[in-house]
Amino acid sequence: MDVMTAKPSLLIIEDEPSILRGLTDLFVFHGYDVATATDGKVGLDMALEGDYRCILLDVMLPSMNGFEICEVIRQQSQTQPILMLTAKNAEEDIINGLSLGADDYLAKPFSTSELVLRVNALIRRSGWSGQGTSIQIGEQVSICTQTLTGKAFEQPVHFTRREVAIISYLNQQRSYVTRSELLREVWGYKVTDDIDTRTVDIHIAKIRKKIERNPKAPEYLVTLRGEGYQLFSGQPG
Repeated sequence: MDVMTAKPSLLIIEDEPSILRGLTDLFVFHGYDVATATDGKVGLDMALEGDYRCILLDVMLPSMNGFEICEVIRQQSQTQPILMLTAKNAEEDIINGLSLGADDYLAKPFSTSELVLRVNALIRRSGWSGQGTSIQIGEQVSICTQTLTGKAFEQPVHFTRREVAIISYLNQQRSYVTRSELLREVWGYKVTDDIDTRTVDIHIAKIRKKIERNPKAPEYLVTLRGEGYQLFSGQPG
């Protein structure tokens, strides 16, 4: 196939036949080349062997669940875009999936238009790492935006692409940033009124666990009540 006309590839790992058919038709309609798997181990093999712009990953799957698949994928690639499909209001699943390296999540039942929006935004942002290749936060935290690795208080730290994008954007602003602004500038959403902002809060909490000495009393990534978040890196503006 001519690379100029190649369609973006998408892997959907979902065991519910009706949902899988619907998702396949949806993304084919939107111009994707879609591969599918209904079994966890089969899906993992496809994910590791293939080259996909994004992977849609259900949590509950036969033979191997989505958390296990996500963890193995991340051991091989820190940059593969992954969006997890979770049960409605399953906060523990959401936190678990993001902690294992998923870039985003969507809870069932979900709006198909929002799903397409999130996948498109994730793919569009997948290569973005902010300006520069290194971020220094205080004297004890350093982050390489290219390798998604760093060191905090003498300990090695691994970041997801989304976490680095958030840190990079906050580091550039030098002032507070609202959740809506993060959804627009980092997630890539044009309209944020109907977007669930919990994903921002969860990512912020995850970042704090990696860069703060005491995440419950943050020194660097702070919340300004009623305003948003601000990163105090200790570096000259």
